[in-house]
Amino acid sequence: MKKILFPTDFSDAATNAFVHALEFAKVVNAELILLHTFEIPVYDSQFFPENYASIYSSIELAKFETFKDEIPKLRTIALERNLEDIVIKHRLMDGDLIYNLKNAVKEDQIDFVIMGTSGVSDWTKFFTGSNSNSVIADVDVPVLCVPVYAKYKKIKTIGFTTRYRDKDKKELKKVLKIAKKTNARVKSLYVKTSDSDVSAQTIKEWENEFAAEDVDFLVLPSDEVKETILDFVLYKDIDVLTTITHKRSFFASIFESSFSQKISKEVEIPVLVMHED
Repeated sequence: MKKILFPTDFSDAATNAFVHALEFAKVVNAELILLHTFEIPVYDSQFFPENYASIYSSIELAKFETFKDEIPKLRTIALERNLEDIVIKHRLMDGDLIYNLKNAVKEDQIDFVIMGTSGVSDWTKFFTGSNSNSVIADVDVPVLCVPVYAKYKKIKTIGFTTRYRDKDKKELKKVLKIAKKTNARVKSLYVKTSDSDVSAQTIKEWENEFAAEDVDFLVLPSDEVKETILDFVLYKDIDVLTTITHKRSFFASIFESSFSQKISKEVEIPVLVMHED
């Protein structure tokens, strides 16, 4: 059985993402491991000589009580969606979110991370969100980022961005496996810029290799990569967008400019970020 790590602060964004995590767990036959982290403030013991330990104990207890109170609410959500059979485990950890998340991924042999992103009014803010960007840069398993207003719906079309590199094939095969389980179609996008070095022969070879799969290959000539990706999402009715991190800064650099003002409506879909080997 696969394992999904779900970091939560019990915010609206996290609660919304929890629904996506439940449904995704059902699709890939996985258990959910809920991770809640908190940081205890640093106190100078010379100013709190007598109650130094009790300060930390009371904070830890308060965090535990919050965690304990919130868990039944999440189980109620699972029950309401008839997903109460999904195995849910818990980790309550003191310390930095990214540090603890990386340790949990390693220790629990996690296959996916699913997390919510709050305060999303456009893709620019979403893709440059500090926490999600740090997770994406520092964790080596696929990360599904869910904007707070991205309500769950059955996945019918998965977008996949590629540069037609050989190593991209491995990630496409992973996406196709997920697509098969939810009866979704994959639409692959390559934005062909004026300095593109991908040959027509390479594209044809990909089409031939994946001819038996439920995937469409789209090549759109444009030097406006960001706008083209968003047009692709909007006009091809993409439910989940998959992208591959080619380097540490790739995820942020693609979406850092204020191009979203050209979009006529908000794009609120989950984004699955794959990591190249």
